[in-house]
Amino acid sequence: MPVWEEADMSALMKFLTSSIGRKMSMALTGLLMILFLVAHLLGNLLVFAGAEQFNHYSHALVSNPLIYLAELGLVVLFVAHIASGISVFLRGRAARPEGYKQAQWAGATSHKSLSSATMIFSGAFIAVFVPLHLWKFKFGAFYPGPEGMRDIYRLVIEEFQNPFIVVFYVIGMVIIGFHLWHAFGSAFESLGMSYRRALRRFGHAVALVIAGGFLLIPIAIFMMGDKL
Repeated sequence: MPVWEEADMSALMKFLTSSIGRKMSMALTGLLMILFLVAHLLGNLLVFAGAEQFNHYSHALVSNPLIYLAELGLVVLFVAHIASGISVFLRGRAARPEGYKQAQWAGATSHKSLSSATMIFSGAFIAVFVPLHLWKFKFGAFYPGPEGMRDIYRLVIEEFQNPFIVVFYVIGMVIIGFHLWHAFGSAFESLGMSYRRALRRFGHAVALVIAGGFLLIPIAIFMMGDKL
């Protein structure tokens, strides 16, 4: 490798492992996962269109040969985001090892909130919740449907008839919304944009829409059951 390429790689690695680089990595991976959540939500809402529409959507996803590449990409994003988040948290703790005796907010000028102060904890829950959620429906009971498709619609309806599963999902989606409440605007700030009120409010709206949309599915199915 030429000397100039080695120097460029060294500079890149130095930047990526710096405090700013790790924050930018966390921001970019977080925003990409938010885009995935939006797409995932739009697809999941097809459950209200009925078994045929939902099963065709699910079959189109799993039968696409690019699905494995997409899943690998999501795993990389997820792991990279978690690793960056832990690194940023630990560096922040190392910079103030004694911590603050009392959390203080600077009124209207402060970006500090309960959501921002608990990001590491909500993130830790999400790191467990998301794999459990995906495993449950990707590798759950296989019900054969028409045209050789898997009847994932039946599995979703059956799962959300269980009150314990519904409560678990409600808690999970509330915590995800809580995480997104701060994450969206903070990500743009880490990328160099000023944390303006409009951006903050838009981020709050995004969090409410995503969490609310996902919350609607288990609650509506539990309340309506086979009437869907």
